[in-house]
Amino acid sequence: MALSYTATIKNARLDAVESTTGTAPSLVIRTGSAPANADAAATGTVLATCTLPSDWMAAASGGAKAKSGTWEDASADATGTAGYFRIVGSGGTIQGTTTLSGGGGDMILDSLSFTAGQAFSVTTFTLTSGN
Repeated sequence: MALSYTATIKNARLDAVESTTGTAPSLVIRTGSAPANADAAATGTVLATCTLPSDWMAAASGGAKAKSGTWEDASADATGTAGYFRIVGSGGTIQGTTTLSGGGGDMILDSLSFTAGQAFSVTTFTLTSGN
């Protein structure tokens, strides 16, 4: 039998992700495939880096936790196609895939094609807690 958690435990686990990562972490968008895990060295070219808001995630509810505030950068660092992201904070790193809406990625961007100097924004980012 698989483990099962109440919504209270799921929400507490999700809220711990934000508090452990730390306030105002950096979001880094990179080219290529994501490394095997968030502990591995980053690969690919940095396309964009921005500092997330101090309270970057809303409080968890119903086993989900959505981005809070505006996640954007007015000027991309390089030209290329987004492949993955890392949210890098003082207490840890979160890593996942980037796609457009409907693409099934972990983070939804307004565009996967970056040109140095262009603005970009994150459309959707939600953490969920499975059993």
